[in-house]
Amino acid sequence: MGSSRDIAIGPVAVVSLLLGTMLSDEISDIKSHDYLRLAFTATFFAGVTQMALGVLRLGFLIDFLSHAAIVGFMAGAAITIALQQLKGFLGIKNFTTKTDIVSVMRSVFQSAHHGWNWETILIGVAFLTFLLVTKYIAKRNKKLFWVAAISPMISVIVSTFFVFITRADKKGVAIVRHVKKGVNPSSANEIFFSGKYLGAGIRIGVISGMVALTEAVAIGRTFAAMKDYALDGNKEMMAMGAMNMVGSLTSCYVATGSFSRSAVNYMAGCKTAVSNIVMAVVVLLTLLLITPLFKYTPNAVLASIIIAAVLGLVNIEAIILLWKIDKFDFVACMGALFGVIFKSVEIGLLIAVAISFAKILIQVTRPRVAVLGKLSGTTVYRNIQQYPKAAQITGMLIVRVDSAIYFSNSNYIKERILRWLSEEEAQRTASGFPRIQYLTVDMSPVTDIDTSGIHALEELYKSLQKREVQLILANPGPIVIEKLHASKLTDLIGEDKIFLTVADAVSTFVPKGEGEV
Repeated sequence: MGSSRDIAIGPVAVVSLLLGTMLSDEISDIKSHDYLRLAFTATFFAGVTQMALGVLRLGFLIDFLSHAAIVGFMAGAAITIALQQLKGFLGIKNFTTKTDIVSVMRSVFQSAHHGWNWETILIGVAFLTFLLVTKYIAKRNKKLFWVAAISPMISVIVSTFFVFITRADKKGVAIVRHVKKGVNPSSANEIFFSGKYLGAGIRIGVISGMVALTEAVAIGRTFAAMKDYALDGNKEMMAMGAMNMVGSLTSCYVATGSFSRSAVNYMAGCKTAVSNIVMAVVVLLTLLLITPLFKYTPNAVLASIIIAAVLGLVNIEAIILLWKIDKFDFVACMGALFGVIFKSVEIGLLIAVAISFAKILIQVTRPRVAVLGKLSGTTVYRNIQQYPKAAQITGMLIVRVDSAIYFSNSNYIKERILRWLSEEEAQRTASGFPRIQYLTVDMSPVTDIDTSGIHALEELYKSLQKREVQLILANPGPIVIEKLHASKLTDLIGEDKIFLTVADAVSTFVPKGEGEV
């Protein structure tokens, strides 16, 4: 149903952690039947959320989770997942159910003297080293991608064989033991459509569905860009929604696009979504035929595979780049990261979204207002901070508003312009230049204006009249000029004070150029 040709679907680490954490917050006994039912309920409503976003074409909502927030969230989730694997990696039997770093590290060190198993640690370290080396080889030589792709399978086969022949499980090495053979039954009658867990199921489903969708769309866009084809976000959402709704009826939990599996697909040369069908058939055959063979697989190897997989989610280079480019983005990234590792996945997400919204609000309510000067030998006017050699015009102050003018920023823009005027007036008077008689507002970037914005321009005009300064508007867009005419503001300012360009305004009111400041 989706438009992506490369995305590989299945359970992923971040969504699994998020779902597991939120489910255990509601029902602490993870072996209870209600826990299972709540998982299916959350999956169903995750699918409903995704389908609704696609049908109503509300895909833009997931864009509120910025790139910086996703980088931080992924890194935090990766660290949390890796810490959770210390139970299997070190052979600890009594381990905390909490996910925050403080609780996990306390649990690890409290069991250091009596709870660690050296055979388990040896197995874990050996296979983790093997997995990281194969990833390094694959990264250095793209043609050897298959080495990293099959290394987890080799790890499972080799470790299972050695544990079986040495019977290391009798020496304290924890193993998988019995894995139920066959396909899980239908879960259509297990979903909560009423009762005390319905609200929790909807809440968990909406959050996990949005996160899953964000990851899937990001992966889909990445590979679509690499292969140069268009990705229909709304189709992807409807496809993901249908998939998770059907999955919830067949004993599945929330699935989404996996970057590692999609990368293997891409490197293997898969061209269409049929690769997902092949993958599903292989998993089905595994469930039906070879699950008993996993009995002696050590938990330490599974922990090693997960740790090796999630380490790639910590993108140090991207975090450093965020610091260099935009400090606010870096704060959003760190907020998400520390929120996840010190509190919980939900708190990390909440912090990331809150900081992203705060950034939008600051940019909307505090737009840039620049003073313009003329570039020598041209009729081009540019920001004097960007071009220090740009000269200001004698008797005129030229400013540019770099955003639409709405109720949220109109008062700030008016006050900022008047402040610029006062500061420039004082500087020019002190330097012996003539007083400012004209204020030209370059409205090229102003895409829209509302009634509050028009009212602010009226107040600006009246303030300027008291100072004996003429207001001039340059290049207002079609929507803006239409609204200015409708509000009669053009009559107030005067049609002769509205120009196509700043250069036209300057040549009209400062005809001889009278010198530059």
